[in-house]
Amino acid sequence: MKITAVETHHIAVPASIGAPDVGFIGTGWSRMNTLFLRIVTDQGLEGWGEGFGHATCQATRAVLDNQLGPMLIGQDARDIAGLHRRMAMALHVYGRNGPGTYALSAMDVALWDIAGKQANLPLWRLLGGAPIATHEAYASLLRYSEGRTIAAAIERAVDQGYRHLKLHEIAYEPVAAARAAAGPAPEIMLDTNCPWTVDEALAMARKLRPLNLAWLEEPVWPPEDFSGLARVRRDSGIPIAAGENAQNLMDFRTAFDANALDVAQPSVAKIGGITAMMAIAGLAEARGVRLIPHCAYFGPGFLASLHLHTRLAPGTPFERLFMTLEASPYHDAIIAQSGRVTVPQGPGLGLDPDPQILKRYAVTNPTRIA
Repeated sequence: MKITAVETHHIAVPASIGAPDVGFIGTGWSRMNTLFLRIVTDQGLEGWGEGFGHATCQATRAVLDNQLGPMLIGQDARDIAGLHRRMAMALHVYGRNGPGTYALSAMDVALWDIAGKQANLPLWRLLGGAPIATHEAYASLLRYSEGRTIAAAIERAVDQGYRHLKLHEIAYEPVAAARAAAGPAPEIMLDTNCPWTVDEALAMARKLRPLNLAWLEEPVWPPEDFSGLARVRRDSGIPIAAGENAQNLMDFRTAFDANALDVAQPSVAKIGGITAMMAIAGLAEARGVRLIPHCAYFGPGFLASLHLHTRLAPGTPFERLFMTLEASPYHDAIIAQSGRVTVPQGPGLGLDPDPQILKRYAVTNPTRIA
């Protein structure tokens, strides 16, 4: 099954977090930027993938358009493991993380989409998962920074049926305001996006401990300081989660060797796709570490994360960014209903994006390599 064409689509959809946008990770949230990859084969099957993403879409797209895409033409789309290895080795001189790995992630997801379609099976089934119709979701709130604003967001999320909440705050006051607004019952996680030294993280954890957090996510800068993260895990009294910013399988091995994690959180559009996720999952299982996929997407990465969650983390809440999009190429499939998300049942990823939505919200014209 030869690859005959590769296309990239960059879209930006107006979005709202229900409050003034303070912005972080290099971008605001008034628009959701998503990079789609389409791989076409000579047997009429096509697959869709997503590479990270957000403010770095253009950089990831440059790798797909100028490096990875041309190398894929004429390759056998069924050789997922072989292509993953060869393409990773071909790109490694440009770095083992960042846009090269994000592009590899998009390729891998698209190839798995093709494999599922060829087998006429949803990816969760192809990966060995049990049938699950829906997952409970947790509302992953963006950064609000102000107590009254975050309290109002918590109230909206609870009204929409969410019983699990994740914050992205870096100060004590908004976290305390969130807990006061939510009450004692809802589970609250805190993702801080790597802001503190080890000593600062421990000092903050001591303040946060009475708020009964389910986990503290990425509290240490730099994120690859796994020995420092292990110290926070040992001495903070709060479970520690991380992995969104890990570079590859070896990073997770190092983290596990250091006893740094209670929860491993690889991100399918950043870590190398489904192939990398399954390798990390096997290692996590062997080391006795819980794995819950990270998901900050609304494109094919969202669907791939749903399938992986079904296989790897059934019974745990699924991450859904707490924001509203003007439109989606997958329409209602990305919406959480009463705090639950629906697992696709069609072959492959289960859905192809609506071409009219891709066209309407295109940042630039699609790029096609054939």
